[in-house]
Amino acid sequence: MAALAWLLIPLLAGIGAGLWGSWASRNRKAAGDGSELAGYARFREAMERSHSGG
Repeated sequence: MAALAWLLIPLLAGIGAGLWGSWASRNRKAAGDGSELAGYARFREAMERSHSGG
């Protein structure tokens, strides 16, 4: 009976790893980069204004 328990431990660990792997690699809904790109464009324009004003 103890040997059966030692065989079930890796089996359950493998099943758990498979479930975690499938959950971790699922397709997530992409939020988009629009706001980040707009913020970067504003930052770049502000930096160009500060350097060209001198």
